[in-house]
Amino acid sequence: MQRHYVWDPMVRVFHWSLVILFTLNALVIDPDAKLHETFGYVIMGLVALRLIWGVIGSRYARFTSFLPSPSGAVGQLTEIATGRTNAHMGHSPLGALMIYNLILTLIGIGVSGYLMTTDMFWGTEWPEELHEALVTWAEISVGLHVGAVIFESRRTRINLARAMITGYKEMPTSQAEQRS
Repeated sequence: MQRHYVWDPMVRVFHWSLVILFTLNALVIDPDAKLHETFGYVIMGLVALRLIWGVIGSRYARFTSFLPSPSGAVGQLTEIATGRTNAHMGHSPLGALMIYNLILTLIGIGVSGYLMTTDMFWGTEWPEELHEALVTWAEISVGLHVGAVIFESRRTRINLARAMITGYKEMPTSQAEQRS
C-alpha cells in the first residue's frame, strides 16, 4: 500500500461541517426555529465555498478531476458486477455522480427554503413541498452515499472514511503507480 495525500483541509472541513449541519437541520432542529434557517444559510455558504474551491482548489478537489461520466459509472458498475477492483485516487465515477447530486440537491433545498421566507411566496405551498421533497431525496442520497462508502471501502480495501478524516488514501501499490 502507498499513502497518497488526496483530500485537502478545505474539502475535509466542508464535508464534515456539512455532515453535522445537515444532520442537525434535518433530524434534530425544529424546522420552524430560527436556528434551522441560520444553519440553512451556513450550509448554502459552505456549498458556495465548495463551488469556488471546485474551480480553484487542489487537484482532487477540482470538478475537472471528477466530471460526471455515464460511461465511467457503467464501467464501475461492471467492475463491481464482475468482481474486478479498480481503485480511484480521487472520486470514483459513481462517487462523482453522488457529489454532483448532493450539491445540486442542497442548492435546491436552500433556494426553496429561502423562497418560503419571502413575501412573494409566503404561505404558498409548492416551495415548502419542494423543500421537503428535496430534503427527503438528500436523506436517501446520504444513506446511499454512506452505504457505498462502506461497500467500496471493503471492496477496494481502501478506508475511504479515514481518508476523508486524514486526507490520505492508502492505495494498493500496483494501482497507485498507475494513477500517480
